[in-house]
Amino acid sequence: MWTTIVQIAPYAIVFTIPLLITALGGLFSERSGVVNIGLEGLMIMGAFAGAFTTFKLQALYPNNPYMIWVGLLAALLAGALFSLLHAFASINLSADQVISGTAINMIAGAITIFLARNMTGSGNIRISNFAPYNIRGFSDIPIIGPLIFSKTYDTTWLVLAIVAISSFVLYKTPFGLRLRACGEHPHAAEAAGVNVKRMRYIGVMISGAFSGLGGAIIIVTYAGEFTGSVAGLGFLALASLIFGQWKPLGVLAATLFFGIASTVANVSQVIPSLAVFPPIILKIFPYVVTLIALIVFSKSSRAPKAVGEPYDSGKR
Repeated sequence: MWTTIVQIAPYAIVFTIPLLITALGGLFSERSGVVNIGLEGLMIMGAFAGAFTTFKLQALYPNNPYMIWVGLLAALLAGALFSLLHAFASINLSADQVISGTAINMIAGAITIFLARNMTGSGNIRISNFAPYNIRGFSDIPIIGPLIFSKTYDTTWLVLAIVAISSFVLYKTPFGLRLRACGEHPHAAEAAGVNVKRMRYIGVMISGAFSGLGGAIIIVTYAGEFTGSVAGLGFLALASLIFGQWKPLGVLAATLFFGIASTVANVSQVIPSLAVFPPIILKIFPYVVTLIALIVFSKSSRAPKAVGEPYDSGKR
């Protein structure tokens, strides 16, 4: 049993990290009052931008490990810029935010494949990704060493740092108070001098940046290749956001739960104790677990009160 846990743990963390940063991005958007179901599309856009940038730079500067970090930065910027479409439609045009997010998902999947085929001659973009490593000293710690500090990536610790900083920003700074106020009582926030539309723009752009980064992390860690899809992880991130009650630590716990479920599905055939189960059952396992979790916790969900509601200050 312990051997199986040790085998699964590093994979579970790797699968959790893209979910975590994407769900955290969704948290910023929805805390500001804008529903963002376009997380999947934003992840795809980030995956494409990160893969294409890294692919080109690695051709120019082979064996330079810093080129991957430039690709991650490109993914972050691409996600932030692409999210402006959703922000403009939702905030300026008062469009239905669910429809706008759905359009983002549809556009991203189509345009990235089109661009990849025209820029590289193939719909796929293969890169040299990060190699996992053991943290010297820490990986030898009994019990937690093999679980947490072995076969790890730099991106894991980057995302965990972002989660800690985001939690502080949301609950301990004036910016976080203003952002949360825009998602709860936007008219009261405006009366207190907060520019609600600007705060919502910032929330959506942070959402896009984090989602783009999440998509790129998939490519530079365990995937190594852009294929035009992130296998529905954007929707799992959205479910994690709801499951985690729109709180950073809750989202962390939820994404770890779904990350473990995804790991069971993806590495089952190389772990003898899991290989006895039919592959199709394990493949649908994370999505069935998602549905059950949403049903169980739907009545206790406490979404921001004004999320999804178009805001009109009444000013002309």
